[in-house]
Amino acid sequence: MAEPASRPHPRTQLDDNFASPIRFSLMAALGDGMELDFATLRDVLQCGDSPLSKAITHLQVADYVFARKANVGGRSRTWVRSTKTGRDAFAAHLQALREIVALGGGQAL
Repeated sequence: MAEPASRPHPRTQLDDNFASPIRFSLMAALGDGMELDFATLRDVLQCGDSPLSKAITHLQVADYVFARKANVGGRSRTWVRSTKTGRDAFAAHLQALREIVALGGGQAL
């Protein structure tokens, strides 16, 4: 019979807000305090407008990103940046991934 673990498995620390590859990649692309416009994010993430828009909206609701809109040359543009809450949550998610890999005896990420 296995002994009870002294602490929960690190998978319990994974943040479901990053379960989508686009949301995960979006947070990684924004980096620490970086602000990118929608078109640049779309190109960097190699995704369509609709999936990116949905990812931004999801992360906004979680308070992980802030999006601002403005008119430039008569066209509406959107810029996105991560919030401190989002950066902290993403860092914790990455740490949980590292711990999962370490438990399996894999190489450090």
